[in-house]
Amino acid sequence: MDWCIAPDINNQGVPHGLCTPNNRTDVVEDDGLQRELVSILLEESEMNVIECESAEAAALVLEESGDTVSMVYTDEELAGLMDGVELAHIAKESYPDMHVIVTSGAARVPGLPHGALFMPKPWNRIDVLRVAQQTIH
Repeated sequence: MDWCIAPDINNQGVPHGLCTPNNRTDVVEDDGLQRELVSILLEESEMNVIECESAEAAALVLEESGDTVSMVYTDEELAGLMDGVELAHIAKESYPDMHVIVTSGAARVPGLPHGALFMPKPWNRIDVLRVAQQTIH
């Protein structure tokens, strides 16, 4: 089952309210513990976080309110039919200036869209924070 958690959701499922265009990020990770860790780190950097378990759920967030998302942080391998690389392409095609980070336990990930960053696992917490700070400044 796909799901997303946003700081404030209206009765139509469209995130709104606390999120502002310069500090909102979509964390896409099917491993709940890693998703929570990244979300906490980003929230400590004053980012408003939407958590998604699958690329399909994240693509819906982008479709509904992508103009308010400044960053997508996604794992390569996700639950569902779409992977993180496909999500990265959707994000960059729709919003070329959006920061997109794809993370994976693999040494490298082929086929990333131009401008997307690759962050190998295991990553350091400081690396996640550094990327977040670059996004909001």
